[in-house]
Amino acid sequence: MMEREKKEARIKRMQDRIRAARGEILSDIAIKGGKVINVFSREIIEADVAVYDGVIVGVGQYNGHEEIDATGQFVCPGFIDGHFHIESTMLSPPELAKAVLPHGTTSIVADPHEIANVIGKRGIQYILDSSERLPVDFYIMLPSCVPATHLETSGADLSCDDLMFFRGHDRVLGLAEMMNYPGVISGMGAVLEKIEAFCDKIKDGHAPLLAGRGLNAYIGAGLRSDHECTVLEEALEKLRLGMHIMIRQGTQAKNMKSLLPLVSSSTVGQCSLVTDDLHPHDLMRKGHLNHLIDTAVGAGLDPLHAILMVTLNTARYFGLKDLGAIAPGYQADILILSSLCPVAVNTVIKKGRVVFDGGTFTDPFPELPLMDNISPMNIKRFDPEAFSIPQRGELIRVIGLIPD
Repeated sequence: MMEREKKEARIKRMQDRIRAARGEILSDIAIKGGKVINVFSREIIEADVAVYDGVIVGVGQYNGHEEIDATGQFVCPGFIDGHFHIESTMLSPPELAKAVLPHGTTSIVADPHEIANVIGKRGIQYILDSSERLPVDFYIMLPSCVPATHLETSGADLSCDDLMFFRGHDRVLGLAEMMNYPGVISGMGAVLEKIEAFCDKIKDGHAPLLAGRGLNAYIGAGLRSDHECTVLEEALEKLRLGMHIMIRQGTQAKNMKSLLPLVSSSTVGQCSLVTDDLHPHDLMRKGHLNHLIDTAVGAGLDPLHAILMVTLNTARYFGLKDLGAIAPGYQADILILSSLCPVAVNTVIKKGRVVFDGGTFTDPFPELPLMDNISPMNIKRFDPEAFSIPQRGELIRVIGLIPD
């Protein structure tokens, strides 16, 4: 009986959305007179956008219970960062959401590799729990290499069984960057076991400078993206072999200048802009994906191509079928921009609700769940004797500093 009631409720919601699309009932929100960025035709059109029940139901001429005048402004899909390590910001997911939402980011695909490297499954669970019910959607790619290699000393060791514990979560999309590419191309059993376990999920690559037959073997094992390209020839070879190229411009790695020539009308669909690691000072001073768009456009990239690379392209790669566009049936993650070059965000609508407007958050953020017995650093108690160097001969090992 309960399943039948759920089915009937879904059909009723669909019927109401259809009525709103036909103009038989008012939409919840009508964004009036804006310049809509169409990521399918790669053009800008003047139209109203109708939102009902958290979903875009129409682009054309509409009225709504609430009407937003966007005359002279751009109506754009919410930005999606396709590869991000939350830990690099030193912020919890709620605080990170507060930092990126005013810059237009409405979704993040995160790899919690660092926290998992320290405390294993508990770290992944913390990221999932603390990112619930936020006005930024946090999707998770499960860390594939904890520790990164057998040479690393880490706080945890995630097996295939450990990862399978999270596989069914509705915000877990797949397997994160497979940085142990030597293990993949040599056929290491424990590595391939993880890839096989996620055979029907997205699997991100991580293979700096891998080329030729080794690259063919790596891609053939099911790895479908790379964010580690540093030179144009490397990125072009990987793109030709079917990889989705994530052009990275963060705090530590800045590859945009080298890789932007890869992007053309014929290749743009296989490319995204991502930050990977973004430290607090850059997030505060420069922003997030808005800064990447501005940088790319400043380097000569078509603004619509730059928008495409942080919206529809990323959504399609990850199978997020209802994200990344202003079109009927898509989740109402919408930005109203007072300027496109540079990007200037005036209003953010998330799932049909105005969550940021005119420099102010319009909804309270949920409380952060506490994590018991966790410290960012775990150091054994010590006394002055801990600094003594055992005398084992005439030479001792010291750490030296090399200027610059």
